[in-house]
Amino acid sequence: MNLKQLSEHLKLSQTTVSRALNGFPEVNEKTRERVLRAAKDLNYSPNARAKGLATGRAQAIGHVLPISDQHEMVNPIFGDFIAGAGQTYAKEGYEIVISLVRDKEQEQAYRSILSRGNVDGIIVHGPRMADSRIPLLSELGLPFVVHGRASEVNLPYSWLDTNNSRAFRRATEFLLDLGHRRIALINGLEFLDFAYRRREAYVTALSDRGITIDPALMRSDEMTEIFGYRSARDMLRGIAPPTAFLVSSMITAIGVRRAIHEAGLEMGRDVSVITHDDDLGYLKNGHDVPIFTATRSSVRSAGAKAAEMLLHLIRNPGSPPLTQLMEAELIIGTSTGPAQ
Repeated sequence: MNLKQLSEHLKLSQTTVSRALNGFPEVNEKTRERVLRAAKDLNYSPNARAKGLATGRAQAIGHVLPISDQHEMVNPIFGDFIAGAGQTYAKEGYEIVISLVRDKEQEQAYRSILSRGNVDGIIVHGPRMADSRIPLLSELGLPFVVHGRASEVNLPYSWLDTNNSRAFRRATEFLLDLGHRRIALINGLEFLDFAYRRREAYVTALSDRGITIDPALMRSDEMTEIFGYRSARDMLRGIAPPTAFLVSSMITAIGVRRAIHEAGLEMGRDVSVITHDDDLGYLKNGHDVPIFTATRSSVRSAGAKAAEMLLHLIRNPGSPPLTQLMEAELIIGTSTGPAQ
């Protein structure tokens, strides 16, 4: 079924059908409903290029990923985000354009994207504390939504973020309530905004209980399994090892668990672990009973919501910035117990 056949079936002009499908306000509401109903019944799917010509849009969303020696954005968390966003785009007839760009070439890349006109909006990933992409995109006038926030950017902009501060403060307090005083933080790269917020929450929670901050119990790096393993291994070999770990990623927490077992200890009995779970699609936190006590926030859901926000901005030029703060749940698993 193509546009011509759908028009002949409805006995309407192709222009009227196209305008009804694309939401033009001059189309009578009864006609619009009739066209949409017929399109659904006949399984009509508009050609993306033709729809773009009708609406003046590219019908595509850009995801520009920085290639960095310090931080790798293409990871399982990004995959879940794209899965959620992609479902939203597909429903609205949009495609995804992914570009990999070196850190120092990002400004040129964004200007090139605008000049080519091959996307209608951008999702910004992995914001830093002072992220130069936000003022640049604001200047260019290209609709965008940031997945996360940039604490040192004072411009108004659209963002969707998890409440990392509340999640990690609550997790630290949970361990303190179990009697733990030697609590280690194995964090992401702390020039990234989410990791900075997590560290500050951890430090504040300890300070509020009168516990002196020990830099030897704080590590930050790319959130890999081997980083978690090496960090936990080294700390457990110390003179005053931690009795609990607060970890920024499920993948990193798996490395922490490996180090605990290698040391002849039992996770949950001898050493407690809380991780930020992220509710990854392919890496579930156990089945009936969670393996890890975790601060859980669905990245797939975040992707879907960020996509909805961006499509709203595209459809409504000049609308004020949209913001959404998602709360994380504290899920109790078998990885935590009273301090020994």
